[in-house]
Amino acid sequence: MVAATLAQPAAQAAGARLRIEGVSHAFDIRGEALPVLDRVSLSVEPGGFVALLGPSGCGKSTLLRLVAGLEPPGQGVIAVDEEVVEGPDPSRLLVFQDPTLYPWRTVRGNVSLGLEARKVGRARAALIDQALGLVGLSGFADAYPHQLSGGMAQRAALARALVNAPRLLLLDEPLGKLDALTRLAMQAEILRLWQETRFTAVLVTHDVEEALVLAERVIVLSDRPAAIRADIPVPLTYPRHRDDPALVRLRREILTILGQAS
Repeated sequence: MVAATLAQPAAQAAGARLRIEGVSHAFDIRGEALPVLDRVSLSVEPGGFVALLGPSGCGKSTLLRLVAGLEPPGQGVIAVDEEVVEGPDPSRLLVFQDPTLYPWRTVRGNVSLGLEARKVGRARAALIDQALGLVGLSGFADAYPHQLSGGMAQRAALARALVNAPRLLLLDEPLGKLDALTRLAMQAEILRLWQETRFTAVLVTHDVEEALVLAERVIVLSDRPAAIRADIPVPLTYPRHRDDPALVRLRREILTILGQAS
């Protein structure tokens, strides 16, 4: 059935196992190496949700790009289900801060891009309809990007990823440019999608509260070159409330590690 392709029961984790082992990376800036990552080791169980926090420019987004296979790490190993990542794959998808929708294509046309690249034929329409249904855009399939709000455009970007039934979803500050109320709504949307489909999720964010509301673990990175400073479990049930004393304590702990406690 098509429904089983995108949505899995919560008891059946559809996510991939991620292993990052001893990963270091540097950028070549005019012939000189600029270290970005320093021996990062991290594992995420299938169906897990991990958030990465750290100073701006420390290398969080670079780590996501390496996991997505957009470039190889300078040193170390990245493996998904014990298969070394050597390039992009539709089972590993990266959602950026900007929705990057093609303005000349409808929402349906944008969502279908991955399926077209994979030459998915007969089931394409049903898969797109289901993905749009998952993100609450069923009535906007024929709309163009300029007709969407910021939150709706980000929903379309999520649908474009979900239509490929990814086992690992990499979220690079996907809510960073949304207004406060839309951001809260989209946090709830991402949480719902993760609980329904059981992909493995890795979220980069600068928002400590967002990390604690969504993730099962929060990884705190140092300044560049990024190394792991803390791996903090979040043993709170969903849905989480921002005024929960346990969440407030964790928030204070993380801000202290980041040097931002007041």
